[in-house]
Amino acid sequence: MYQDDTSRRAFFQRSCCGAVGLAGSFNLLPAYAAEGKRTNLTPSQALEKLKLGHKNFLDDKPTAATTRDSDRRVEIARGQIPFAVLVGCSDSRVAPEVLFNTGLGELFIVRNAGNTVDTVALGSIEYAVQVLGVPLILVLGHERCGAVEAALSVVEKNTVYPGSIGRMVEPIIPAVLKAKASGKYKGEEMLDAAVHENVRRTVDRLRTSEPTFIDSLRSGKLMVVGASYDLDDGKVDFFV
Repeated sequence: MYQDDTSRRAFFQRSCCGAVGLAGSFNLLPAYAAEGKRTNLTPSQALEKLKLGHKNFLDDKPTAATTRDSDRRVEIARGQIPFAVLVGCSDSRVAPEVLFNTGLGELFIVRNAGNTVDTVALGSIEYAVQVLGVPLILVLGHERCGAVEAALSVVEKNTVYPGSIGRMVEPIIPAVLKAKASGKYKGEEMLDAAVHENVRRTVDRLRTSEPTFIDSLRSGKLMVVGASYDLDDGKVDFFV
């Protein structure tokens, strides 16, 4: 019994010390960036790279094949140098690396239904920016998003969803309420407006309310942008 208690106390002491160290400095995290390297792209250059990749996607001219082959896999096996964080929806029709014609190791992707930012998502974004040196965060919503539609149904019809789905859409409800408050939209237009408002709210939060990013944003080392993907014509609209 004594040995078990001693082992248990030692475990928790190590765990607590590790947590304090992690909270104190991102430098203690193993970045595993390739030989300590970071992308040399500026935020504007990273955004232009995304836009060019998307243009190639629209033109059916994929150019990322060489960044998805076995040589590339071996090249990045020991480290990653992504040039953008993409906060996107889990929807199977919205595949970031396809939409922006990127390859292995180029995008640091955070996905969930409704492209919201909870504690886990925020920690992932902070890791990419502070440890991996990513200069760009893109929040990507999309047309006819099921999570946003569910939040809209909660607001308009008092719908109650089973399991964790209801809790999942809760963060989207303020965006729906703001879209409805404008009084401009009905039907599918309301859903589109709520999708855009959901993206806008997340972008505004990352730009103004998260202390971790303030210095990088002010110095021009980081940019946060928002966009929406149209399922019908395949276009990404960068609107905020």
